[in-house]
Amino acid sequence: MKEFMIGKVVKVIVDRSIGTHHPNHKDLIYSVNYGYVPEFFAPDGEEQDAYILGVNEPVTEFVGKVIAIIHRLNDIEDKWVVAPEDKSFTKEEITNLVAFQEKFFDIEIVI
Repeated sequence: MKEFMIGKVVKVIVDRSIGTHHPNHKDLIYSVNYGYVPEFFAPDGEEQDAYILGVNEPVTEFVGKVIAIIHRLNDIEDKWVVAPEDKSFTKEEITNLVAFQEKFFDIEIVI
């Protein structure tokens, strides 16, 4: 699950900015910036996906701290939660902020 990444600073390349539609599911709109962490690979063979919390405008990249790991119990990959270094979120806040997409999965959040 890569819990050792919690607290580490990473760079996220945003490929789905806040307010944009999912490329395959047009009714799903991203309420947070979403992208990937270059050079870190997930079990699906793709670069590690990450949600960016605490940044409420569209960005193309972001450097921040991994504050949580969303472990999908019924999927192969986890999602990292990245935020500005001076911000924190509770499990409940994270759950609510990523519900637009994670509501389709059984998840546990590790902080």
